[in-house]
Amino acid sequence: MAHPVKQRVTHLMTLADLSPSQISRILTHARYLKQVSMPWLAPQTRIEKKLNMPSQSLFSKSIALLFSKRSTRTRVAAETAATLLGGRALFLGKEDIQIGVNESVRDSARVIGGMCQGIFARVGDHEEIEELAKYSPVPVLNALSSLWHPTQVLADLLTLHEHAHLFDSTKTTPAIPSDASLMSTTRSRKFVPLPLLRPLTIAYVGDSANVLHDMLVTYPRLGHHLRVASPEQEKYRAPKEVWDRVLYLGCEKKIDWVTDPKEAVKGADLVVTDTWISMGQEAEKAERLKAFHGYQVTEQLCKEGGANPDWKFMHCLPRKEHEVDDEVFYGPRSLVFPEADNRKWTIMALFDLLFGKHDLSATGLGRSSKSNTPSTPSAGAPILKEILASEGSVSAARENVLTHRAEVTSAPGNKANEEVVSTLEGKA
Repeated sequence: MAHPVKQRVTHLMTLADLSPSQISRILTHARYLKQVSMPWLAPQTRIEKKLNMPSQSLFSKSIALLFSKRSTRTRVAAETAATLLGGRALFLGKEDIQIGVNESVRDSARVIGGMCQGIFARVGDHEEIEELAKYSPVPVLNALSSLWHPTQVLADLLTLHEHAHLFDSTKTTPAIPSDASLMSTTRSRKFVPLPLLRPLTIAYVGDSANVLHDMLVTYPRLGHHLRVASPEQEKYRAPKEVWDRVLYLGCEKKIDWVTDPKEAVKGADLVVTDTWISMGQEAEKAERLKAFHGYQVTEQLCKEGGANPDWKFMHCLPRKEHEVDDEVFYGPRSLVFPEADNRKWTIMALFDLLFGKHDLSATGLGRSSKSNTPSTPSAGAPILKEILASEGSVSAARENVLTHRAEVTSAPGNKANEEVVSTLEGKA
């Protein structure tokens, strides 16, 4: 008697596991989910019958939030995202369950995976989430570990694309609707693709922690140049496991590592910092504050270092004043709160694709006539069948489709769209 073939479960530990095309697809899907969801979050002053629903791929499904560390943005983003997708997020703190106390990670992974359809894990040592993924029968997504923080860097990238006009001297207004306008229930339902983001010089000033690690393996592959400033001691530099991935992906060619923060911010379009004292490092506070003296991000630092006059600032939060002063953090250069808001939409995209559809491929949505997600920015225009679904009528879709005819028919994996173009050309 033949035994059924056990399907391989997909997990996501770091953005190093994804290709640039896969990352691009997730960002576009996040923007689409944001656009289609925001009207539902607005005050319902009247019934709008033509509003599209976001994907309901988590309908009747439960996602385990396995958190051994405190969280604000990640937890709130995950719980609200799961609700919008029709599912439920089940928060499991370290005081709530037996894992690591009376039950092994292996057994816990099997038990939780037997009742939930996905595990979003925020852990301490990275080995914990690797063991969890090894034995879990359902997908595991890294919400944060000692080495990596993929969902944070996705939110950063979405924010940068949404604010691409700030890094382009030829543009004075955003190319996409603002978050405030997305809340309108009477707005056009036409999806506006994410604008392209020119190659940036990105300065990171501070400790080599999990956010930076995912930046190191991601930004260079997307065409950006990283300039990192940290103290010269080995403990403040990327660990071997991370740097090995950097070398494997060929990212080191677009990374400069220095000790002087002024040297790092020279020519920077974006300045980024993070906590100097991560959870679990409280005993090292005095030592770390001394090591990072002079690393606080200020207007003076960036002026003396020669940053781009229009430089912007990002921080994953929570923030301490010794990392960045109030003038920068609360000033016009800061993108920290749009960055925080976008944690929800990028996590929602991953929940939908990884937990709901088990599909993180670069072109998966383009193959499915049931999906209503547009194509990635690299494809140049929306996938035609998805446009038809999201527009709600052939006549509404026709205008959007034919505008992008050349790009979509030549985009990789979109050969089948030629038939849709031909059909729509003949319809009013």
